[in-house]
Parts: sequence; C-alpha cells; structure tokens
Amino acid sequence: MKDNYRKIAANNLARLYADLPQDLAANLPAQRQGNRFQFKAFGRPCTISPDGINLEGQQMSSVFEILISLYALNANPEICILVPFKAFKELPGTAPYVGAFTTHTEGILVPHVEAIKARRKNIVDTLGSPEAVQEPGGDFALVVHPLPKIALCYIFYGADEDFPASVTCLFSANAHRFLPVDGLADVGEYTSRAILGIINQ
Repeated sequence: MKDNYRKIAANNLARLYADLPQDLAANLPAQRQGNRFQFKAFGRPCTISPDGINLEGQQMSSVFEILISLYALNANPEICILVPFKAFKELPGTAPYVGAFTTHTEGILVPHVEAIKARRKNIVDTLGSPEAVQEPGGDFALVVHPLPKIALCYIFYGADEDFPASVTCLFSANAHRFLPVDGLADVGEYTSRAILGIINQ
C-alpha cells in the first residue's frame, strides 16, 4: 500500500509539472526558484520539485506527499477566508471521514490540553497565525495556518468536576476550495501531530 501511495504522489507531481501553471507561485503562495516552489507547511520549510516533496530537506511520508501535491494541484487565486469557521462535518462531502477526523485530529490532543495551553505561544509562533482574528470561545483557542491558504481553529476545554477535557477543530470558511475533503482531514491530523511535536520538544 505504501508503494501505491508513493505512486499516487508521483502521478500528482507529474500532472502538476506536465502543464505547470504560470501563476502557481502566486496561488500557493510560494517562492519560486526555477522549477522549485518553497513555502511553509505545518510550521516547516516545504519544497515542491519534480523530484518530490520534502520538509527541511527531508523526504516525508507518501501520505504527506499526496497531501501537498493535492494542495498544489488545487491552487487557485482565491484568498483564504477565515470566518465563519466551519466544523469539518459542515463541509460538503465529509461524512465518510468524520469518525477518523474526530479520532486523529481532535481526540489525540485531549490528553494534552494543559500542556498545549502552557505552550500555546510556541505553537502559534511555529505554525503561524493570522493577525487580528477574534478567537472563539472555550477555555482557550488557537488559530494556526498549517498551509498558506488553510487555517484551523482549535477550541479547548480543560477537564473539571463535571466534564472531561475536549478539543474541537474548525476550518477556515473556504478551506474546501483548496483541497478535497479527504485532504482536509489529513491537514487536521498533521496539524495536531505538529502541535504534539511542539509540546514534546
């Protein structure tokens, strides 16, 4: 299966470079150097090239390569519209992925709510945050930019006498314009993993 994933990613890159859009750098947005495109993804320098996709010079998993190649294939001139933030299940076509999203994006953070609260500045500094955004409710919230045109809003509630801790992840209003829904589910999971990586440094 891993080989199949790698083939999908390679096919996506082949499609991209077979008819490379002249405005790709502006639409990602990214810095272009020849046939290489560089931008920040999940808090780290990301490079797209005909040879593959890497973060900080290291090849990533085939699933990650599929995700970034899909982001490039779906790049368009629209800007990221942050609000109103939308729950994953509110986006069209997400029903088959809601269970996995709840487990792999929100559930994995629940045991770490207090650690995330203590490191929230580090998380926002690393993953990037839009300016002048009024964070929604909860005990605290984080708004981050895992990809240049996709923002996520995490809402956290700490445990108390009556309720366990909980985490809700919302998407910027037009996130579905830049990735298909299965890709958006992966964005949530990879962002949550990045948050865990930051608090465990």
